[in-house]
Formats: sequence, C-alpha cells, structure tokens
Amino acid sequence: MTSEPVDPVDPVGAVANAEKGGAIITASWVGTGLYVIVAVLATIFPDGFGPPIVFLSVLLFAIGSLVFLWAYAIAVQRSRTDLIGIGGLYFLAGTAPNPVRFKLLGSLAVEFVVAIITSSIRLYSATAFGFLVPVYGLALCGLWGARYGTFAPRTATSGDAPGHTYAPVETEPTEPTEPSGP
Repeated sequence: MTSEPVDPVDPVGAVANAEKGGAIITASWVGTGLYVIVAVLATIFPDGFGPPIVFLSVLLFAIGSLVFLWAYAIAVQRSRTDLIGIGGLYFLAGTAPNPVRFKLLGSLAVEFVVAIITSSIRLYSATAFGFLVPVYGLALCGLWGARYGTFAPRTATSGDAPGHTYAPVETEPTEPTEPSGP
C-alpha cells in the first residue's frame, strides 16, 4: 500500500475509507455481542454458564492474539513507506474516519465495561475470564488500522538510518546547473 497526499479538507480520508473494512467492524461487534450475551447469562446463572464464558473468553482471546499478530505483520510491511505509530494503528488516532473509529473503539469499550461489571457482580467466578476478551476488540482495531488507516508517508527526514529506502517525495523541479571547469 502506498500513501497518497493528505487532503486538507478530509485529512484522515473519511470519504475514501468510510466503506472499507466493513467485515472487520462486523466481526468486532459479533464477537462483542456474543460475549455480552454469555457474560450476562454467566452472571445470572453462574453454575450453568461458567464453562461457556470461560470457553468463549479464551476463544476470543486466542483469535484476538492471532489477529493482533496479523495486524502487526501488515503494519511492519506498510512501515517501509508510511510512518506508523501505535496510537494510530491500534487506537485509530487520526488514521480512521470518525464513524469507523467510534464503531471499533465502541466495541472495545463495551468489552471492557462488561468485563468490569460482570466480574464485580460475581467475584471469584468464571466471569473474570472476560478480561481476556478486549484483546479481540483491540486486535480488530489494529487490523483495520493496518489495512485501511491513513498514515503520513515516510520521508528522508523521518529520522531513520542513512541508506534506508523511502517512498518517493514530491519536490519542485530545479533548474539544471552548468558544469564548472575549463
């Protein structure tokens, strides 16, 4: 993926990126929704829904861990041409349109809030495994950021080591100079 010039009217590419990554957003909310349902049931019926909340929490954690690594691998490849920061990658700070950012971070926030509430109601129970679930939401934020996020292009002044290759930088054409000498 290459970087395009930043539009001053639409700096994070909201128009271009608003339709991208719908499957990632849907997956985030499906996982969150399943977790909320099972967590509430496990809070109300701890004996019957203890094993399902443990299974689902560990499953979402495992999926999240794999997606987290996948997002990181994509970001490493993009970092050859783009300046990618952790805040922009995983928390979509300045890299995603507001609707996308609110949907993905909203899903992550719901996972945290439900984990805190259900674990507070049922202390020392299987609902504590819910604290593993936000890895899933955070990983999907990272995947969206890695695939569709808008990052500044890497330039020769980005502070990297000498000899490193960079994305082409648009410059003003200069006048050819005359060779000096006899």
